[in-house]
Amino acid sequence: MDFLIWLFVGGAIGWLASMWMRTHDQQSVFLNVGVGVVGAMLGGLFISPLTGVGTIDQSSFSLPDLIVSFLGAAILLAVVNAFHRGRAR
Repeated sequence: MDFLIWLFVGGAIGWLASMWMRTHDQQSVFLNVGVGVVGAMLGGLFISPLTGVGTIDQSSFSLPDLIVSFLGAAILLAVVNAFHRGRAR
């Protein structure tokens, strides 16, 4: 059951990050889930040690954890856009 919640929350975070980065027209539902989950893992690697909060991939769903996961997904989209289009949006 945790896995399904993790996918659902990851998809929501990926969708919100794609809306914020203005890439939502180019992405499918599966890509939103992937961006949310991978972004949460990247947020756990790079942002969590700086802030001391976890991410959604660590089975906690508090507001700071969701924000760190969102920031990781947004950073992932910015990096992908920079390589894909030659510049970040």
